[in-house]
Amino acid sequence: MRAVQVITPTGPADLEIRDVPEPTPGPADVLVEVHTVGTAFPDLLLSRGQYQLKPDPPFTLGADFAGVVVSGPDGFEPGDRVAGVASYGGAAELVANPAESTFHLPDHVGFDEGAALPMNYLTAHFALAERAGLRPGETVLVLGASGGVGTATLQVAKGLGARTIAVVSTDEKARVARAAGADEVVLLDGFKDAARELTGDRGVDVVVDPVGGDTFTDALRSLAPQGRVMVVGFASGQGIPEVRVNRLLLNNIDVRGVGWGAYARVRPGYMQEQWRALEPMLAAGTIRPLVGATYPLEDYGRALTDLDERRALGKSVVRMR
Repeated sequence: MRAVQVITPTGPADLEIRDVPEPTPGPADVLVEVHTVGTAFPDLLLSRGQYQLKPDPPFTLGADFAGVVVSGPDGFEPGDRVAGVASYGGAAELVANPAESTFHLPDHVGFDEGAALPMNYLTAHFALAERAGLRPGETVLVLGASGGVGTATLQVAKGLGARTIAVVSTDEKARVARAAGADEVVLLDGFKDAARELTGDRGVDVVVDPVGGDTFTDALRSLAPQGRVMVVGFASGQGIPEVRVNRLLLNNIDVRGVGWGAYARVRPGYMQEQWRALEPMLAAGTIRPLVGATYPLEDYGRALTDLDERRALGKSVVRMR
């Protein structure tokens, strides 16, 4: 079967599509015929050997995928439509994935949208429900709101009863954030003052930050008393910001890390519990994954380059078939 592989960790331009042996599923695995694969920032880092997880090359990329069950344990029948998430290995024509991290897709959700769901939406749910302790009626400000994590966070926050403010860098990205359901959209330049104005100078209750870099200090300044910044990632490429902890003390605010994978993978049943929490939002249409560009398998490397160069809007997916 065909798979997208890292042979040398020198970046997306050097990925190869290779013929590899078909996987042999274990008793707790679901064998899936993959139709689409979502691209994600960890894929980019893995292609460069810069991720905290460092598999030995050659290895197959791909965290999010969607397709059809070939075989599986109880609860998974041949022909079932599913989405799944893994640390890597999803960008192949067949994947053996643990049932624990494989999820049934509702009939109205296509494979492109299915591959846009697991990592981003489970991360957003973890950030908001578990780490932020979000309460209905609170206000959530989302940085990088036109990207995959950003659009997912806007929608999950709405599903949890919050008001949302999207922060974007261009008018085109503003349109994406509005399409994702943001209540308010503000431009990156001056977002702190805009957020203050929109909240009657009180500030926001939660900031979700998958971007990092130079915006972090203003994110802290955007918070209301007892507000929380959720550190999701550093997609800006501007480095990892540092916090002067006197800011936290003086304003009674928090900075909290969001390491969904490290948390979920050592807690059996947690991912499925999260998926059950998202299902009513999917049924109601509150969650509607925004698929941006779609790519053929041969352009997997280009998809990651577009992500790296901040051209991706919503979630980009690669079609395996």
